[in-house]
Amino acid sequence: MYLENISAPADVRSLPAEAIEGLCDELRAAIVESSAVVGGHVASNLAVVELTVALHRVFDSPRDKIVFDVSHQTYAHKMLTGRAQAFLDPSRYDEVSGFSSPSESEHDLLSMGHTSTSLSVACGLVTARELAGESYDVVAVIGDGSLSGGLAFEGLDNAAELGGGLIIVVNDNEWSIAPNHGGIYRNLAELRATRGASPHNVFRSLGLDYRYLEEGHDEAALEAALRDLRGTDHPVVLHVHTEKGHGYAPASSNPERWHHAAPFDPASGEPEAGATSTSLVDENYANVTGALLLDWMRTDPSLIAVSAATPYIMGFTPRLRAQAGRQFVDVGIAEEHAVSFVTGLARAGAHPVLGIYSTFLQRAYDQLWHDLCLNAASATILVFGASAFGTNDVTHLGFFDIPMLGTMPGLTYLAPTCIEEYLDMLSWSIGHEGGPVAIRVPVAGVESRPDFARPESYERGWEVVREGSDVAVLALGDAFPLGEAVVDELGRSGVDATLVNPRLATAPDEGSLARLAADHRVVVTIEDGILDGGFGERCAQALAAGDARVLCHGLPRAFVDRYDPRDLLASCGMTAEGIAADALAALKR
Repeated sequence: MYLENISAPADVRSLPAEAIEGLCDELRAAIVESSAVVGGHVASNLAVVELTVALHRVFDSPRDKIVFDVSHQTYAHKMLTGRAQAFLDPSRYDEVSGFSSPSESEHDLLSMGHTSTSLSVACGLVTARELAGESYDVVAVIGDGSLSGGLAFEGLDNAAELGGGLIIVVNDNEWSIAPNHGGIYRNLAELRATRGASPHNVFRSLGLDYRYLEEGHDEAALEAALRDLRGTDHPVVLHVHTEKGHGYAPASSNPERWHHAAPFDPASGEPEAGATSTSLVDENYANVTGALLLDWMRTDPSLIAVSAATPYIMGFTPRLRAQAGRQFVDVGIAEEHAVSFVTGLARAGAHPVLGIYSTFLQRAYDQLWHDLCLNAASATILVFGASAFGTNDVTHLGFFDIPMLGTMPGLTYLAPTCIEEYLDMLSWSIGHEGGPVAIRVPVAGVESRPDFARPESYERGWEVVREGSDVAVLALGDAFPLGEAVVDELGRSGVDATLVNPRLATAPDEGSLARLAADHRVVVTIEDGILDGGFGERCAQALAAGDARVLCHGLPRAFVDRYDPRDLLASCGMTAEGIAADALAALKR
């Protein structure tokens, strides 16, 4: 084997040309075999095996700077930079992140997990290099799907004015997570069809030099193209045509499903028994959401479902997208645009529902504030993955949502405790004309409460689920089952506690809160989000002038990486025993 003997890029450069095909085969096999056990971004990594080898054959990392956009396609890069055993040895599969990480290697320049950022970073690197009078190459590797992000356009625009060399490798595999959407992709298709010769060229129109390479899986051709660009004194785009999932038939035949796969049988490609959905949320919430919205669309032509390149999180499979027709819109990887887009839909009388991961909604902060909320647009945002039980890579943490959305005037942010409440909140939000509504879609698991009773309005009024005394437990959304367990634990100590479903994630019902504080000696808040600026802190602030003692339980304001959710909760004292013990101690003060 070649891969076992590679500890640094210098080892890749020292291999004879006749060994490269074998090395690529080993890299591809390692990606499939390791991902089959732990899951991972399979199709995107298979697409860049030869490109990654060529990059490390031509450039001298870390002296030369290689910036991988999104970085969910860096598995081969990691193996070629001293981390091969993390993909070859099953006992070491958990040693590396699925994204670039400077804490792992000097060859990973930045922690990156969100799209469209590489070009702006590369522009900064080039500018600093020129000012320092240094000489090294800067290479930005950006996937075609990332080009729909507004930041990518800003980076390309700035790159055209740089006073130094920059190599932009556009890895064009014709896919985002799902199919690409947007006018730039028509131009990419025209460039592919003409082998780069079309007079209509978005890159040249911006003032960038341009080269095209059709043979994106011919490592020798890639090497030759990159060597020709090494040391360039101006910005150049190398447009490379690759195939998503290349070399593994299940992935190449269904790129959307294999963008990120749960554990699977490497021989057949079939999911392992008990493997979870490839999305961040329990699949039932996705399926129910898509089916219900599609059903409502049949009687309400103004209902429009919107996605920013992740249609599967809200259940819109290719089949459902086809059935929805023009009432489903995928804007591509363009979260900022998505929020302003639904604002425009709402102002024109439509009923838009935007499904988006919490970690990506962060990218649209200004649009949420300036467009959606300032204009009181009646749109629904379904926030997925907002939980310790969402994606646990440091680049994709989603539990910072409550403080962020809590700063938005006029936004109602709801946190359902069960599937029945979620669906009722969704129905209510679509008919709500009092401004935007966001719903924190449960993540930890699908809970059912058959006794759930719909309130008159979700804008105010908490649900008291159990009446008690001395201790009031306010358990928000996904934390509700933990709240139930805390009340049971207190009961075993002789405390008949009250259990409350607050429903509102960012705006405490001050009337209900005041009554609870008057009737209970201790108020306990539990939330599956960070404490700073969160639901509990807002409750404590509202009660600051009184005598009630408020104990807030939540997550740390920290960049935690590849954690076990239950271990993280336990480290914060968020267990039934730990929270009950805190409450009992407070009662005895």
